[in-house]
Amino acid sequence: MNTILQLRENRAKKWDAAKVFLDVKRGTDGLLSAEDAGAYEKMEAEVVALGKEVERLERQAAMDAELNKPTADPLTSKPAQTNTEQKTGRASDAYKKAFWNAIRSKNPRPEILNSLVEGTDSEGGYLVPDEFEKTLVQKLTNANVLRPLCHVIQTSYGDRKIPVVASKGTADWVDEEGTYPLSDDSFSQVVLGAYKLATMIKVSEELLSDSIFDIEGYVSEQFAKRIGDKEEDAFLNGNGVSKPIGILNASGGAEIGVTTAGAAAITGDELIDLVYSLRAPYRKGAVFVLNDTTVKLLRKLKDGDGQYLWRPGITENAPDTILGHRIVTSEFMPSVAAGNKSIAFGDFSYYWIADRQGRTFKRLNELYATTGQVGFLASQRLDGKLILPEAIKVLQQKA
Repeated sequence: MNTILQLRENRAKKWDAAKVFLDVKRGTDGLLSAEDAGAYEKMEAEVVALGKEVERLERQAAMDAELNKPTADPLTSKPAQTNTEQKTGRASDAYKKAFWNAIRSKNPRPEILNSLVEGTDSEGGYLVPDEFEKTLVQKLTNANVLRPLCHVIQTSYGDRKIPVVASKGTADWVDEEGTYPLSDDSFSQVVLGAYKLATMIKVSEELLSDSIFDIEGYVSEQFAKRIGDKEEDAFLNGNGVSKPIGILNASGGAEIGVTTAGAAAITGDELIDLVYSLRAPYRKGAVFVLNDTTVKLLRKLKDGDGQYLWRPGITENAPDTILGHRIVTSEFMPSVAAGNKSIAFGDFSYYWIADRQGRTFKRLNELYATTGQVGFLASQRLDGKLILPEAIKVLQQKA
C-alpha cells in the first residue's frame, strides 16, 4: 500500500483515538486532570507529526516526479534533420553560463561581459537567467504559502492601474410607456506600484572557487527563504509604508466578518458566523488562513451533535478542512489574543501580487575582502493589494 496513504490512515485513526480519549477523560467540570492533559497533548503531537511527515513525503514525490522527467525530447524526425532553433536573450545557454561564471569570478573575461550586456539593469546588477528564475519562483512558492493562493501578475514599468466596479447599477419596474430608469455602474481604480525587497548573502572565497559547491542551489535557497518570509509577512500585515498593503491592514485590507465574545477564545458558532459573513460567490473557493496555535484551538471545537469541526485529509494530497473549507497555516498570522485578527477566510485570488521585471544580483568584491568573503546582493520589486475587500473576511478577537 502507498506509504503516504498508510500515514494518512494512521493519522486519522490516532485523531479518532485522541477524540475518544478527550471525551472519556473529561471530568464533570469539563476539564482534564494534569496527567490526562499530558497524555492528550502527546497524542495530538503524534497526529501533528504524522501530518508533517505526509507533507514531506508529498513534496519528495513531487520533486522525484520533476527530476525523473526526460531530459531530452524523443527523436521523431529523420537523423539527417536537426533542430536549429535556439533560445535567445536571458534564456540562452550562453547567458546562463556567463551569469554563473561572473558570479564565481572576480574579474570576468571579456566574452562573459559580452554575454551579460543584454541582462544589465539600470542600477548595475544582472537579471537572473530565465531558467534560474523559474527555479527561484518555484522555491518562493514553497516558502510563501500565500503566493499559490493569490493572483500574480508581471509588470515592466510604471504603476499598474486595475479598474474595479465600485457600485453596480440596478433595474426597476416601470409602467407601460414609463421612463426607463437611469442607473450606471461606478468605477474606481486600484494602483499597484513596486516596493524593493532586498537581502545580502556572503560566501567564502574557498567555497565560491570550489566547482563542487552548488552555488546555484545555495543562493536560490537562501534568497527564497529570506524573500519568501518577508513577502508573506507583508501580504498579511503590511501597512503600505515602503511595503505592500496587507490583508489584515485596517485600511485597504479585508473586512471584519465576526468579532468574538471572548478575547482569548473562539467558539464553533463564531466560526460558522465567519463563514457565512462571506458572500456566497466568494465561499466556493474560500480557504482559512491562520497560525498553528489557532489551528490547535480549533481542532478541539465541536458542533451541536458533539462532532469535531476539524476533519483530517485521509486520501493522498487531500487537505485538512474545517466546515468543509481548506486550512492554510502561516506563522505570520496573529495568535488568539485581545484585539488580534486571528483568522482570515475568503477567496485569496482577489489579492493581487505585482512582480516588477526580474530578480537582480550584484556581486560585492571588496567589501568583505579582509575576511575572505564575497557578498551578493539580491533584490526584487513588487507590490500587493486586496482588489475587493469583500472577498475576504477576518475574525477579530474581542478587545
